[in-house]
Amino acid sequence: MKSARFFSESLVGRLWLGAVYLFLYIPLFFLIVFSFNSTRQDGVFTGFSLRWYEALLSDARLVDGFILSLKVALITGTLSVVLGCFAAFVLVRYLCFGGRTLFYGLVNAPLVMPEVIIGLSLLLLMVAVQRAIGWPERGFVTIVLGHTLLGMAYATVVIQSRLSEVDRAIEEAAMDLGCRPVQVFFLVTLPNIAPALVSSWLLTFTLSFDDVVISEFLSGPGVTTLPQVIFSYARRGVNPSIYAAATILIAAVSLGIIGYSLGMARRDRRRAREINAALSQEQAGASRAVAG
Repeated sequence: MKSARFFSESLVGRLWLGAVYLFLYIPLFFLIVFSFNSTRQDGVFTGFSLRWYEALLSDARLVDGFILSLKVALITGTLSVVLGCFAAFVLVRYLCFGGRTLFYGLVNAPLVMPEVIIGLSLLLLMVAVQRAIGWPERGFVTIVLGHTLLGMAYATVVIQSRLSEVDRAIEEAAMDLGCRPVQVFFLVTLPNIAPALVSSWLLTFTLSFDDVVISEFLSGPGVTTLPQVIFSYARRGVNPSIYAAATILIAAVSLGIIGYSLGMARRDRRRAREINAALSQEQAGASRAVAG
């Protein structure tokens, strides 16, 4: 009876999980299929063609928007990881300082604040600063600053969760052996939190690359990211070039995720082999000691 009930619950869970995956990924599947459609008809596949990929490459707005979004996302991901790492260290390692609760709330505020509010507040701030000192003008720099504000919050959460699991005894042992704090960070702490740094960089890169709301508020004349271009095209009607651009983005993100997953799996297997080898050597040494 228990096994039948367990099988029934397991089957229901798998069906529910499959339904969720279908709901999430079927739209992406249709988008990829219709990016190869030979005509502009929406909802009717009339034949296989690469004409919309050719049109995508000849569309200067889409190409320029892609290059701009790539630059912004690369800089944003790097800045977010650096600032998020600093914030995570403050929250995890320095528990007793004045204003910690306020700092924690300010770091996490962008996670729950609507992006419209963030974009509008940043727009007012940038305009006020520009009037006061003449810099920065709305464009590339303001978009990077706005995306970094949002990305830093996500990076802090990811790095903080990993940093709180790092054993302080390892760092203290390294300091007892003569390492300076800077050496401990780069030789001990950084390798332990490296997976979190990579994960947070990928997360903030993706968030920056596909952001529309903040970019819409902070962009200036002649500075338009790829999501803004796609959004403006979508408002005027169906353009299969958008499907082609989205398909390329999906393929790039999928390859990145697969590559990262394979690298992490290879790293875990190598670490497991090293641990097993160390245990085998220890057991062999103990056996020799007993025999002697």
